[in-house]
Amino acid sequence: ERTGCGMMDCKKALTEAGGDMEKAIELLREKGLAAQAKKSGRIAAEGIVYTYVDEEKKVGVVIEVNAETDFVAKNDSFQSFVASCAKSVAEQNPATVEELMTCKTDDQFTVEEALREKILTIGENMKIRRFARYEGEVVTYSHGGGRIGVMVKFDAPADIAAKDGFKAMAKDVAMQIAAEIGRAHVRTPVTLG
Repeated sequence: ERTGCGMMDCKKALTEAGGDMEKAIELLREKGLAAQAKKSGRIAAEGIVYTYVDEEKKVGVVIEVNAETDFVAKNDSFQSFVASCAKSVAEQNPATVEELMTCKTDDQFTVEEALREKILTIGENMKIRRFARYEGEVVTYSHGGGRIGVMVKFDAPADIAAKDGFKAMAKDVAMQIAAEIGRAHVRTPVTLG
């Protein structure tokens, strides 16, 4: 339970470590790095586009993270990892995917360490492909279980954005964009400012 690795892998590591739990965990992590290197050459063409908005700070994020199969993309652990990455983008404002990899997650791992851990426990190659972050009056919309993600930034004064109908109109715009993308049959994040 502590490592998220399979029972047989844990048993082998404990045997190799002479029953020392901490040493066995370290062995599993080392093996995970080797496994990650082997998996990194495999194509990660499935995944999800995830959207996140921090209403208080007025920050929105759309992020695409890929895995090898759509089965993994539906996995709660994978989706939780993607949500954590989106939150890191919102809070720490990295400019590139490389910078995002050095950002801290809620559990104080770097995104790169958390990604490595997910590859080890889930057993598939995963890649953070791209993201966008906007500040201001943003609305996001996710469609088709994460196949399409849209984020739109509106240049609207705060008094207009605070009106009852604004959020509904903004969501309608994002939904219309998603519908147009859906007609093209692609998985993509879209950002409009």
